[in-house]
Amino acid sequence: QVQLGESGGGSVQAGGSLRLSCAASGRTVSTTTLGWFRQEPGKEREFVAAINWSGGTIEYADSVAGRFTISRDYAKNTVYLQMNSLSPDDSAVYYCAARAHYVRGITDPRDYGYWGQGTQVTVSS
Repeated sequence: QVQLGESGGGSVQAGGSLRLSCAASGRTVSTTTLGWFRQEPGKEREFVAAINWSGGTIEYADSVAGRFTISRDYAKNTVYLQMNSLSPDDSAVYYCAARAHYVRGITDPRDYGYWGQGTQVTVSS
């Protein structure tokens, strides 16, 4: 079992920055890929970024590459998402997730078996 809890969401103006944190617990979390996804009302959950257990594999959605940075602190069992140059299109509920299956790929939410409760990010123009 893996438990996840996000924090750091909020409201910001376009061009601003936010850093999301996700505290993870569970005996396997240090060897698990952790990812961030986001979801707008009425839309499917979409991949944002992911980092594998060693930090040697990092993936970003094209829409956030160059603006967002994912990282993890093994001592704190925490994964971060630094979000810069935010735009209104980035407004969504952001979810932290831990990968449980290795079938469809690191960007596919169906490979992730554990999810946090989500944190709202709102970017105003």
